[in-house]
Order: sequence, then C-alpha cells, then structure tokens
Amino acid sequence: MSPLSDSKRSIFALALIFFSGGGLLFAQEQSATPNKDQAKETFPSAVAQSEAATGISHCVQGIFARAAKAVVKIHGVDEHSEICGTGFFVDPTGTLYTAYTVGGEAGNFTIEFGGKKYPARQLLADIRSGTAILKIDHATPTLPIGKSEELDVATPVVAVGYPLDLPETPNFGMVAGFDRRYLGRYFSTTHLRVNVPTQRGEAGAPLLNMKGEVVGIVVSSLENNSSCYAVPIEAAEKIRSDFVRFGEARHGWVGINVSEAPQPVEGSRAEMTQIMGDTPAARSGIKAGDILLQVGRKKVTQPEDVLDASFFITAGETVPITVMRGNQKLTFHVQASLHPASRTAGPLLASPGNNQAIPLSLGDDEVPRTP
Repeated sequence: MSPLSDSKRSIFALALIFFSGGGLLFAQEQSATPNKDQAKETFPSAVAQSEAATGISHCVQGIFARAAKAVVKIHGVDEHSEICGTGFFVDPTGTLYTAYTVGGEAGNFTIEFGGKKYPARQLLADIRSGTAILKIDHATPTLPIGKSEELDVATPVVAVGYPLDLPETPNFGMVAGFDRRYLGRYFSTTHLRVNVPTQRGEAGAPLLNMKGEVVGIVVSSLENNSSCYAVPIEAAEKIRSDFVRFGEARHGWVGINVSEAPQPVEGSRAEMTQIMGDTPAARSGIKAGDILLQVGRKKVTQPEDVLDASFFITAGETVPITVMRGNQKLTFHVQASLHPASRTAGPLLASPGNNQAIPLSLGDDEVPRTP
C-alpha cells in the first residue's frame, strides 16, 4: 500500500474513532442495561473503534520506526548551563536542523545517534525563524521534506523527540491552528499550533505528516507543555538555501508599513501607509495609499498576510510587488535590501510597537484588525 493510501486510511480510522465513540456514548445514555437489540447495534461500533485505534497505532509505529533513525539527541553548553534538545538530519552528509533555543547560542555540541556520540559544529543560527543548522562529519540517514501548506486544522501529525533524559519518543496529535501572533506579539512567519504535548528536551524535534515527511520543527511549548508551536519546514528550508548560496541568512526588506484599508480593493485590505525614506520601496515608485495585492508569488488580502510574504524575501533579489493605485493595477520590481533585524539580531517575536523590524511591516500605531 502506498504512503498516500496509508495517510488516507489513518485519517479515516481517526474519524471512525470519533464517530463510533459518539455512538457508544449515545447508546450508553439510552440505557444502563442495553437489551439484545441494542447490544447488536453497539457491538459493530465497538469493533470498528478497536480496529480504528489499532490502525492508527500501526501507522504511528511505522512512522516512528522510519523517522527515529534520523532523529538525534543534542548536547551543548551555553554561558549558563548544559543544553539538551532534539534535531534531525536533512541531508546524507550530516547536516541537521534543530531549534534556535537548542543550537543558537550554545557551543561544544555533541550529537547522539545510532548508539554513538559525534562532535558537531554550528553552521548557522537564525533567531528570526527560530532555527539552527548543525553538522557532523559523518554519513547519515535523512528525513524526507514535506509541505506544511498541505496541512489543515485537525490534520494528524507525529513528533519524534528526546524528552528529559529518556530515549527517542513518538508523540501523536493534531494541527490546532495556524497563528501569526501570540499574546499580542507577531511571529516573523505563520507558526503551526499543534496539540502535541512536549517536554524539556524536545525542542528541535521534527513534526511529521502521516507520510513520514517533515512539515515543521518544534520550537516552543504552550500551556504547561500540553501543546506546542512548530515553525513550518519551508521557513527552515529558506534559511538553509540562503546558507548554501551566501554562507549566511539573508532576510530581505523593502521598507513599507501596511495597515488595514477602510474598504477592500480587488479583494485586499492591505494599504500602504508609509514608504520609508531611502529604501528599496521608495526608490521603486510605490506610494502611500497603494493597495497591496501580491508580493512575489504570495497573494495579499489583509495586512497580516505581509508577514509570510516578506519572510521569504531574500536580500539582493528583485521581487515583483503588485498594487492597485486608483483604477490601475501596477507591478513594481523591487530589489530588496538586507533586513534591519539581520544586522541587529532582531527578536523572534516583533511587538506591535516595534513593527518596523518586520519587512513590509504592519503599521505600528495599533495591532491591525482582521476584517
């Protein structure tokens, strides 16, 4: 059976659990001592529930068995204490991803996998994406890369990490949401909120779809470790692409503030409210009052859309930006400059009062409202 059919089967099985479970509850409410006819009705549901749970268990076991070979335990030392976390290999030459909190500010890294320990070095640490890249000099297994854009709310996912001082451990849950901000502060790009409980040591764990492909990297825990945030794998891949090309992360910036327009224009409420002086946007001909429709290949319908659109801009590249000016649809080709936060190690989360640290940033007068 193909991986795709396995995925469909597991989702179907999960649905059976919910529906059959509801049927059993209903039957129990009808009578505390079911009669013969009721027993005949509930028995198939109980069997279906058991088979569905077994199917999901086998699917998760299979994903874990394949993924665990490429998931590693990371030890490091920062200025305060020892750091322990999780990482995973993304190429056969020993390159691995982890969270910035694990591999960003520590040193003297040691990687454990396959029953052995290997010294590792940091290639890149990027605080804006919340990720870091380490490397060992050894041939390694790898995890396949998937697409987070194929996920929906309630899509089942699996995380594999090293909680506390325990061996590698699978964790099963669902995507709960796609968040651009948390507690009034904006992420640099949309994060996956996942109903997967995580413990200390699991930062940097891969988040896998039901085909066993990486769709995210666990970067932080929420609410007493009952759930977590994961950065989409595309964000880490963007950083790795920058490193391969330039030897560093090159976050781009064009110098525009965007706020909510009173009325939608061509389906967009993202209005240019400020064009900063001596920036790529100012030199391109874009004007305040233009309605932003598209940045590169990403369409914009509301101000918060610029967070994802701008995260993937690379400094030095020319980006097509499409706007509406009155009744005219115009496209400007803007050569992005280096993001100011890249020069000053900007925060993982940008506060509403500090939005000029975000490329194509939201207006800094107030938190924008979603229409």
